[in-house]
Amino acid sequence: MSYTALYRKWRPTSFEDVKGQDHIVQTLKNQIVSQRIGHAYLFCGTRGTGKTSIAKIFARAVNCEHPADGSPCNECPTCKNILTGSSLNVVEIDAASNNGVENIREIREQVQYPPTEGRYRVYIIDEVHMLSTGAFNALLKTLEEPPEYVIFILATTEVHKIPVTVLSRCQRYDFKRITVETITDRMKEMTAAEHIEVEEKALNYIAKAADGAMRDALSLLDQCVAFHFGEVLTYDHVLEILGAVDTGVFSEIFHAVVENRTTDCIRKLEDMVIQGRELGQFVVDFVWYMRNLLLVQTTDDPEGIVDASAENIKLLTEDAALTDGETLMRYIRVFSELSNQLRYASQKRVLIELAFIKLTRPEMEQNLDSIIQRLNKIEEQLEEGIPVNPASLQAATAASPAAETPALADSQEPPQQVPIPKAQLEDLNLIRNEWGKIVRELGGVIRAGFRDTVVEPGGDSCLCVVFNSSDGYMIGSRPTVLGEIESYIEKTYGKSLYFKARLRGGAERLDTIYVSDEDLKNSIHMEISIED
Repeated sequence: MSYTALYRKWRPTSFEDVKGQDHIVQTLKNQIVSQRIGHAYLFCGTRGTGKTSIAKIFARAVNCEHPADGSPCNECPTCKNILTGSSLNVVEIDAASNNGVENIREIREQVQYPPTEGRYRVYIIDEVHMLSTGAFNALLKTLEEPPEYVIFILATTEVHKIPVTVLSRCQRYDFKRITVETITDRMKEMTAAEHIEVEEKALNYIAKAADGAMRDALSLLDQCVAFHFGEVLTYDHVLEILGAVDTGVFSEIFHAVVENRTTDCIRKLEDMVIQGRELGQFVVDFVWYMRNLLLVQTTDDPEGIVDASAENIKLLTEDAALTDGETLMRYIRVFSELSNQLRYASQKRVLIELAFIKLTRPEMEQNLDSIIQRLNKIEEQLEEGIPVNPASLQAATAASPAAETPALADSQEPPQQVPIPKAQLEDLNLIRNEWGKIVRELGGVIRAGFRDTVVEPGGDSCLCVVFNSSDGYMIGSRPTVLGEIESYIEKTYGKSLYFKARLRGGAERLDTIYVSDEDLKNSIHMEISIED
């Protein structure tokens, strides 16, 4: 007897066997039980999520002689004929190879005849988006007013290619990607029934690699079992067959990137090439790994978002502490762009090596993200007492226009005194006294961009940050950055202040002395008369 692939052998035969599409299954069952069956359905979603399987179950259910709670019995003659493909009442059409007007005209001629058995004639048109414009136009009239015994089920993975005139005539059902947990549980059932020994960690990786498609997961499982037939299927076996990389390697590479060890990154890449790993899959997985690091770093409850065990989340937390969020986002941006380039590249290894050089040598890039990373690195070296190479400091600042020289404190002209309301002066003095601490505590781009800034009054409950350099102003004037300062001050000092930013003028002095209007009046020891 010939072997049957797992995804075919375990295809659902009733609504109860369908996994991960409960919202669709329950709706269709309710329609069958209540006899509120539509004449046209559109099933759309990614591959392997159960569109065709549910369409076939629905076709049997509407014709079943003894349905049970909306599901087909699969025992009556009608169900058996449909299951074996000998029934003339259920017609399955592949629109990819039957997409012409003449194919649709055949359907229009067939629908004139009532079913020979059962109550409905069901037409399942798979990959319906492949129909030509003329074929869609030929289908419209029949789709809008078919005979009462005809049901159309259209399935597609690219719903955006379906004409609006067709969409408006169908009940649309969007199939979700199936979760990793659901796919893993289903594979556990199958491997137990098939007497296949497999590690749970291996099943978890296969489920992740399937990207929400049950059929893809079963095909990958079939491939892995065939390669290691008669053995226990382990996690390492799965990595070997799929050309994937262990998460421990990602951690080692990330450490090398953060510590700017370019040579180690390239050597790790060479090891993966020698082992026959798929480089495109490595880039996708590494982006996902860094995404998990960013979520662990920025969310309060990573366990509810990151799909990983408590032990792995602990390791992710340790790795995430090695760098800040801005740098992580730069890493993700570089590798995301790389992932798009690899699709059509013939020299994938060279492009990945170039990306590693970009990450470990930010001075080779001239964009804002790399400049911020270089400034942060120089600042950390200075704080730790490590001498900074003057050439590197010059390179970090040469990428942007030179900052304007602030006004000299020892100018011949005395500083101007400006009176402001007492409440505004209290807020100003509080923030000015704590400004250096605030900038240091917030860190990241604020620490890099708010150097040599001055805080001035900006009105009632408002302060203005004055920047000396255009680069700092470009960073600090963003609403998200100012909002972060406002949130910190409200949380730390209990003050509800809002901030704005401006760039200092060329000859503007920043040594203005602000006093309260009450103190200014008290310092004048003479009568003040106002003349008309």
